[in-house]
Amino acid sequence: MWTECQAPDAAPVIDPEAVARRAAASMKLEGPAVASPRAAGKYLVGMPMWMWAAPSPSTFGPVSASATAGSVTVTATAKVSQIVWAMGDGTTVTCHGPGTPYTPEQGKNISPDCGHRYQRSASDKPNGRYQGTATATWSIAWTAPTLGDEGEFTETRETTWTARVGELHVLN
Repeated sequence: MWTECQAPDAAPVIDPEAVARRAAASMKLEGPAVASPRAAGKYLVGMPMWMWAAPSPSTFGPVSASATAGSVTVTATAKVSQIVWAMGDGTTVTCHGPGTPYTPEQGKNISPDCGHRYQRSASDKPNGRYQGTATATWSIAWTAPTLGDEGEFTETRETTWTARVGELHVLN
């Protein structure tokens, strides 16, 4: 019976992406640090809602780490490329940055980069709140200089949030 085997002096084959994934696993990659909508906030139907996340190395990047296998060292750098907000009303909003924090001077203006407008109140939802998620896509670029190789892969992390959305009725 004949079997194929590696010659005793042959170097082991190293998969640089597998080493890059080990480097990424050592990083602290978290879901977005949702700053708005705030759980204590009250939002109105038809009014612009500004969404944003507070960026930090563990919630937005960039963050880097290295891992070694044999004589090959791979360096991976991760950063968030987008955040997809599932609004709880059946819509999603894709933002390509952390969003712009709302300030009172903005008044009723629409967010320049990450916003939504609810069309219905959340009165029929549990606790009168929309249940949403913010899912960050982490793009992880890696290089293995000794092999002359590089690549990229993605991972996702999710944060849940709620928003109380009601209607304002004006009487005259």
